[in-house]
Amino acid sequence: MKTQNKGINYSEHCELIRETFDRLGDKWTLVVIVILSSGPQRFSALQNGVAGISQRMLTVTLRKLERDGIVQRAVFAEVPPRVEYQLTELGMTLITPVTGLADWSILNSEALETNQRRFDSLGPKTKGRSAP
Repeated sequence: MKTQNKGINYSEHCELIRETFDRLGDKWTLVVIVILSSGPQRFSALQNGVAGISQRMLTVTLRKLERDGIVQRAVFAEVPPRVEYQLTELGMTLITPVTGLADWSILNSEALETNQRRFDSLGPKTKGRSAP
């Protein structure tokens, strides 16, 4: 298996890659990035667009993304106050890979489910086996 792309040796950067994947690969972060890829969103629009996310988890996710410089929060001096979230310049660099992964997951969901059912039907003798 090739472990290099664009001159990057992935083996030398495993810890950095793992940390980044840990930050971005939780239950909600990538979905929030996909929703924000269409432009600035108010909190309520984001919450409606991310099925199943609680207000607390959306707040935690947005704060984490803001801390990493991927999302910026803009507060407008209106009554009532209006708050919008949008991807930063850095966050916009994630649009292509994240929406690519989202598209891949949609296009391949049936194949994944079929493979999981096939594997699960093999029984316990194959599930706990050691790698060759």
